[in-house]
Amino acid sequence: MDTATPLPRRPRGRPARHGNSYADTRELLIQQGIVLLTERGVSATALEEVLKSVGVPKGSFYHYFASKDAFVLAVLDSYSAYLLSKLDRHLANPALPPLERLHTFVDDACAGVERFEFRRGCLVGNLGQEVGCLDASLQQRLEEIFCGWEVRLAECLRAAVVAGEIPGDTDCPALARAFWIGWEGAIQRARLMRSTEPMRAFFKLFLAALR
Repeated sequence: MDTATPLPRRPRGRPARHGNSYADTRELLIQQGIVLLTERGVSATALEEVLKSVGVPKGSFYHYFASKDAFVLAVLDSYSAYLLSKLDRHLANPALPPLERLHTFVDDACAGVERFEFRRGCLVGNLGQEVGCLDASLQQRLEEIFCGWEVRLAECLRAAVVAGEIPGDTDCPALARAFWIGWEGAIQRARLMRSTEPMRAFFKLFLAALR
């Protein structure tokens, strides 16, 4: 017997009044969330400020997201997709030797923090600093993202083993994990010092450990 397909539930709250579609406005909120959360983190970012910056009426938040945690998760997923694309572009670049690929990623990251005058850090690292006030689903998502980064770097390091750039007995997964642990700390210190020197210093030590 055929049954009627239920109609989609109407989002709670009032839609924006600036003429953009639901999807466009939601994406604008996510992009502005990336800007503010990479600068300040979750605790110091008010939802009202995000809404106002995009021209969405106060009180309309629940038209686009079920909760603040759902909003942060959407922002995190968008940022993760962006960074995974960047990692793939650098670390899987067949035109460069494996370790040179890692050099290009580091150079790009240093240029990025300089371009934003050290106001913005890594969103994943920023949220990791606030783990105590994050929902369990957000904590799990952060760990999943870190693991994804580790996989990509480990693959690049294995390519370096094959190319003879690093020793054959290198524990690529362990070193990939160590890189991201240290890299996030280096970014935080770079923002504090307003200099990429901590990022460069960490990378130099990492390369020494590889060899």
